[in-house]
Amino acid sequence: MRARLLPIALALLPLFAQAADCPALLQGELMKLRSKESLDLCELYAGKPLVVVNTASHCGFTPQFKGLEALYQRYKAQGLEVLGVPSDDFKQEAADSAETAKVCYGNYGVTFNMTAVQHVTGDEAIPLFRDLTQQSGQAPRWNFYKYVVDRQGRVVGQFSSKTTPDDPALQAAVEKAIASTP
Repeated sequence: MRARLLPIALALLPLFAQAADCPALLQGELMKLRSKESLDLCELYAGKPLVVVNTASHCGFTPQFKGLEALYQRYKAQGLEVLGVPSDDFKQEAADSAETAKVCYGNYGVTFNMTAVQHVTGDEAIPLFRDLTQQSGQAPRWNFYKYVVDRQGRVVGQFSSKTTPDDPALQAAVEKAIASTP
């Protein structure tokens, strides 16, 4: 019996190692915007500095997509990732994912990953945002609330919608996250 279980146990070992290396914050998958593909958060972001932002297509802060893309381009060679999470929790997201994609990709040239529309506040918040809220002590108060996460999956900064991606405090948090060791 043991001889038959050993190959199975050895085959599962990499999965257990990956789960151990992946912080709770990143355990899970989210559907990619306008795609049947899902984003495995551990696979994509474990060990990397990350900015997570809840977005909306019809918000006064929507032009921040341009700054978020610039932030991503500025720091991606140093490992930074950005994850945009559209949400209608504040009633300003398009009803159609094609329109959301047009705003993000077409109007603002976003190249970082965007998810399908998700809940980011309250009892229906997805696990990622429940963990971000728990770590930071603050749920998103509006669209374009930003969380900076270090390589270990710890929130090292959170920023209101009014904080633009080129704000020195946000960039300092990003640089701190980049400098953290996995």
